[in-house]
Amino acid sequence: MQQLSTFLNIPSLFSALAGVIGLLVGSFLNVVIYRLPIMMQRGWRKECLEYLQIDPESTQEAVAEEPFNLVLPLSRCPDCNTPIKPYQNIPVISYLFLRGKCAECGCHISIRYPIIEALTALASIIVAWHFGYTPQAIFALFLTWSLIALIFIDIDHQLLPDSITLPLLWLGLCLSLFNIFTDAHASIIGAVAGYIALWAVFHLFKLVTGKEGMGYGDFKLLALFGAWLGWQYLPIIILLSSLVGAVVGVSMIIFVKHDHNIPIPFGPYLAAAGWIALLWGNEFNQLYLATVGL
Repeated sequence: MQQLSTFLNIPSLFSALAGVIGLLVGSFLNVVIYRLPIMMQRGWRKECLEYLQIDPESTQEAVAEEPFNLVLPLSRCPDCNTPIKPYQNIPVISYLFLRGKCAECGCHISIRYPIIEALTALASIIVAWHFGYTPQAIFALFLTWSLIALIFIDIDHQLLPDSITLPLLWLGLCLSLFNIFTDAHASIIGAVAGYIALWAVFHLFKLVTGKEGMGYGDFKLLALFGAWLGWQYLPIIILLSSLVGAVVGVSMIIFVKHDHNIPIPFGPYLAAAGWIALLWGNEFNQLYLATVGL
């Protein structure tokens, strides 16, 4: 046990281990990103049918569905349904070895899968190097992996699942009892202020324009960061996410001809800003205060 602790206390080795684990977690995150929204949609449909007192078997869509969750069915090619063998599911390496194609039918495999795996590994290395072998690193890694899932789910479905955000919010509050990232006083105020801040912006924007500028999931995500980091980091998170969101949004409208009537999810920018604050929030706060002359 002492040898393991000594090994993990070497920054380069701990970071390398975090990167390898990040690759494996990234492979699982691909499953979460794809399946969790479908699981939620099926759950909503079932609840609607139950509320309307409609027998699901009597609907036209009724089919004999196999179990569908984060474990089953096992990974398979979406085109030919051939099960993916374990050696064909090695993060990044298998994609390169197979040249981005199914080994059975040759259909193209989205490059987003290895990108998410590599991104998770890189983010894990950065977190491990920044915090070292500490309790903060373990929880920061967990938060980082969860944020990556939230980012891509929001990009695909404009949805930030409560099944991810709410447990993380409560975890942040619990961690504050042990002063992992902040104290309980700052954490509680941060969670409340984070939610109310975007809630107020949402209703003000709706009052002025008659449109909804963001979803309730964004409120919970900012409350999550308030719980983890404390209220002191909320201004820099809001500032960073708003600036990046505005730049990307305007760029998409100008250069990609994105329809301005089609909403752009705010969650990815908020998640990225919160992750930056997790690592370098203190430095950004000091820079901001120095800039405004405080």
